[in-house]
Amino acid sequence: MQRYYFDHNATTPVSREALEAMLPAFTEIYGNASSIHHFGQAARHLLDEARKQVADALGASAEEIVFTSGGTESDNLALLGGAAGGHLVTTAIEHPAVLQTAGRLAGWSCVPVGPSGVVDPDDVRKALKSDTALISVMHANNELGTIQPLAEIVKLGVPVHADGVQALGKIPVNVRELGVAMYSISGHKVGAPKGIGALYVRKGTKLKARQFGGRHERERRAGTENVAGAVALARAMQTHVDTEALRDRLEHAVLRDIPDAHVNAAGSPRIPNTTNIRFDGIDSDALLIALDLRGFAVSSGAACSSGAPEPSHVLLAIGLTREQARSSIRFSLGRGNTADQVDALVGALAESVTHLRKLSPAYV
Repeated sequence: MQRYYFDHNATTPVSREALEAMLPAFTEIYGNASSIHHFGQAARHLLDEARKQVADALGASAEEIVFTSGGTESDNLALLGGAAGGHLVTTAIEHPAVLQTAGRLAGWSCVPVGPSGVVDPDDVRKALKSDTALISVMHANNELGTIQPLAEIVKLGVPVHADGVQALGKIPVNVRELGVAMYSISGHKVGAPKGIGALYVRKGTKLKARQFGGRHERERRAGTENVAGAVALARAMQTHVDTEALRDRLEHAVLRDIPDAHVNAAGSPRIPNTTNIRFDGIDSDALLIALDLRGFAVSSGAACSSGAPEPSHVLLAIGLTREQARSSIRFSLGRGNTADQVDALVGALAESVTHLRKLSPAYV
């Protein structure tokens, strides 16, 4: 049986280009980048080059890039290190890496988001306090794909951190133009391996270290640098995958062929690879299993929240009922997907939904 992957927002396969770029750091240039001998300095050169390439891709300078283990660590460092002792404002549709970290701060406010899946900058403004130290708003939502108005939020005058994990590689990202103080990225969402990410920290931004044991990363993140991962991230960031036509093909066919299907946040600006579709009367877990048995990998929300007994907090936040949230599926396209695969997915969806609705007491 052939298998097709439509869950690129959870993770992506490592690209051939990234794999080839990182191999020398495992087999030839394997020194510790903090060592002063020949082997260490060779590794340091690779790391410096990767840092510059990542910075150039983001519109930043090399000294503003902190390499981390991924998006979760970058978000944690930004919030715990940038809002320590002050008030934080964030939104109800953030990734758990932001929301759960916010809950460990002394004070924070969570701004609601309506059916559009896009936060209103004026609601963010109303949540500000005299001691607000940081605003954290994701660039693109991981479940809906909705793009948030960062440039308008930056105008409020408070330092802004953006989780850019799902925006990177899908829409243009220039941190200077956005005006953000910090920006999180993750390698395994763009064709690099798991275990590498970065946090952009604008020069002059106050950031307290949250990890100790060395003077790495300009004393902002202790720990031996993942040189191979950094090289792979830098190479992967040079590739852009355009899937908008395939995403639109999928949505149009589903709405045409399957009754009572709805695209969540359809009218909002979205990254071009993501669609979140509700199938009335269907339990998303049952549909996930049915599709997997037919060879199609999709998801019902963030991979970090899989197995949770509660429906997606993002879908509840935009006003869906618990039943509607539980009947929604996220499809996220990427490199390797084709029109033929999309058409096959639509056929499998139509057959699976029809079968499951016959068994569902919730669908009349």
